[in-house]
Amino acid sequence: MRQKTLLLTAAAFLAAAGNLFAQNWNMVISLSNGTKDTMAVKDVTDVTFFEATKPQDPAEAIGIKWIKVEPGTFEMGSPASEDGADPDETQHTVTLTKGYYISKYPITFEQYDKFCEATGREKPKDFNWGRGKRPVVDVTWNDAQAFCEWLGCRLLTEAEWEYACRAGTTTPFSTGDNVTTDQANYDGTEPYKDYPEGIYRGRTTEVDELDNENPWGICDMHGNVYEWCADVYDNYPSTAVTDPTGPATGNDRVMRGGSWGHNACFARSANRFSDFQTMSADNVGFRVARDL
Repeated sequence: MRQKTLLLTAAAFLAAAGNLFAQNWNMVISLSNGTKDTMAVKDVTDVTFFEATKPQDPAEAIGIKWIKVEPGTFEMGSPASEDGADPDETQHTVTLTKGYYISKYPITFEQYDKFCEATGREKPKDFNWGRGKRPVVDVTWNDAQAFCEWLGCRLLTEAEWEYACRAGTTTPFSTGDNVTTDQANYDGTEPYKDYPEGIYRGRTTEVDELDNENPWGICDMHGNVYEWCADVYDNYPSTAVTDPTGPATGNDRVMRGGSWGHNACFARSANRFSDFQTMSADNVGFRVARDL
C-alpha cells in the first residue's frame, strides 16, 4: 500500500483511532478525489499528530499565583482610637460589588525582569541585595502600569488593597493588635505601641521568606515594600461608598503596606502613603490584580 500523509485535528484523530493502545487498527480516510481508502496502522508510532493546546496564561507563565477575593463590605480606614491613626484614615463603610484576583505575593525581580527582556526596557536596580524572588523595587507607578498592560492585568484600587490586606480582620494588622519581625519585614527597632523590639534587616526579603499568610492566603501585605495602587491620592469621604476608585486625575498616587525601612506603625492595614507617580525608591514595588 502506498504511503499516505494526512493532517488531522487531535479530535478527529482520536475519534478515528479509538483505542490508541491497540496493536492494530484501520483508519478510513476521505481522499481529495472523493474516494475513500483504508490505512492499516500496526503501531501508534506510524502516525504523528499535533494536538492543539490552550496557550498558557501569561501571568501563570511567569509564576504569578492568584488568590480569589469575593465581593463584600468592610470598614476602611482606622478608628480614631487606634494607636498611630492619621487624620487621612477616616473610617467609612466600603462595599465592593465585584470579586477579583490578587497576586499572592508582590511582583518579584524575576517576574519583572522577564517583562524588561520582552520589551527592551532597562531593568531596575536591585541595590546589591539580589534579584530573583525579592520584590521588585526602583519602579515608578508608570512602570507598574506598563507591566500590567504587558501582562493583561491591573493595579489594585486602594479599597481592594485594604480589603485584601484586612482579610476580614478589624485590628490594626491582619495578625491582630501587633505584628512582629518574624511575620513582616519592617524596622523592628521601632515596634508598634509598647510591644517588644524586633530586628532591622535593612533590605528586602524574598516574598515567601517569612511565614505571613493572612487569613485569605495573601502574603507580604505588611512591610517589605510599599505597593503602588491605581488610585490618585485623596481624602476619604465620611459616608459609605461603593466601588471607590479615587479621583479621575492627579499625579500623586497611593502606596500601601509600609516597608523594610519604616516602623511598624506604617505597616498597619489602614495606613496610607503617596508620592508622585514618576517616583521610584528602594522600598517601593507593587502587586497586581485581575477581574474575575
